[in-house]
Amino acid sequence: MTKADIVDKIASATGLTKVETEVVVDGFLKTVSEALIEGRHIEIRGFGTFRVKKRKPRLARNPRTGESVPLDEHYVPIFKVSRELRELVDSHVKATGTRIE
Repeated sequence: MTKADIVDKIASATGLTKVETEVVVDGFLKTVSEALIEGRHIEIRGFGTFRVKKRKPRLARNPRTGESVPLDEHYVPIFKVSRELRELVDSHVKATGTRIE
């Protein structure tokens, strides 16, 4: 599902225009990004939590050449799904036999 698909679905459910809906979706994504950049975490009850995780420096390997590559310490955004959403998805997929790609 793309951002355009999300905008279409929300616009049809709310009665807002696609342009208005796209502004709202972009605003939400920008707010989440800015909060993560500032080192804050975002908790959406029943959905999940966004936060930034520190990765330690390590020695990685280039899979094509097998050469060792040093990686510096870096920070990555992560998303941890809520228990409610995890259980909802699990029960729905099991009940309907939805194919997971």
